[in-house]
Amino acid sequence: MFRNRTTLIVIILLVATVAGYYIYNTLQTDEAEKDLSKSITETGGDLLMTIILKPQAGKSLEDIQKKLNESGFYKNFPPAGTQVESWKFVMGLGQVITLKVPHGKVRDVNIAVEKMTWGPFSSEFYITYDFLPIYRAYRDTTSGDTTLNIME
Repeated sequence: MFRNRTTLIVIILLVATVAGYYIYNTLQTDEAEKDLSKSITETGGDLLMTIILKPQAGKSLEDIQKKLNESGFYKNFPPAGTQVESWKFVMGLGQVITLKVPHGKVRDVNIAVEKMTWGPFSSEFYITYDFLPIYRAYRDTTSGDTTLNIME
């Protein structure tokens, strides 16, 4: 079948290299999945919820602050049982708030935002997760020639 021994050895080495590469990358993906599971376990299964508060066009800063003060937003937000993870102001977008929220408190957060920010802001809600540990694990455990597939 093979004309000489060298051809057979080259083919065996190629097959072994491809198999090793596949196994190595599979193990690295498993490590990234373990990091995601660890991240979820460490938060007690709480969700991260990102809220974007976009100021309504035509509202002055004074109007916005007046409404927020009247509604008690800064004193009463976030609802009990939730925790602010980050609160940023993004120029051109608005306020971006990330909360740690137990599953049973999602509705409470939604109602609080709607009641206290209705008028000066439009709001958007996104369930998120911390991708940084997954990125770091992947970066630290793979060579630069692989493609990150976060869907695996």
